[in-house]
Amino acid sequence: MRSIIVYYSLEGNSKYAAEKIAEKIGADVLELVPKKSYPTGNFSKFFWGGKSAVMAEKPALESYEFNGASYDRIIFGFPVWASNIAPPLRTFIAENDIKDKKIAAFACQSGGGAEKAFGKLKDCIGIDSLEAEVVLIDPKAKPSDDNEKKIADFCESLK
Repeated sequence: MRSIIVYYSLEGNSKYAAEKIAEKIGADVLELVPKKSYPTGNFSKFFWGGKSAVMAEKPALESYEFNGASYDRIIFGFPVWASNIAPPLRTFIAENDIKDKKIAAFACQSGGGAEKAFGKLKDCIGIDSLEAEVVLIDPKAKPSDDNEKKIADFCESLK
């Protein structure tokens, strides 16, 4: 089964997880990059990122190459913003027909909200369930054995 990890990362946590997962399962990787970047300062990051997520915005993305026919599975990775998926994923989903794919996801968070974010991801795609999902607590910023075990278990569930 050919897989691709499609992710957005603001501070490197989702990128870190995407690279680890790709290495373990042999997946391709596609990083989504908005044309207008989100701020990284504490207040502005939460304000603008949270507003964008709550309003279900679909920001313009830098060009990317994706041939859906080449993949059986898409694994989405994202930071949790206001209990929601990061807006660049909404843009990707709107631009690509992925309903016939197996879908899995990982969410990176500092606080909570990942379960609601997974629900929003399913709603956005128009599916009832994810093949697999995992919640990671700041895997790059705060490395832990717990995160590493969760990544390993997630990858094992995809085999």
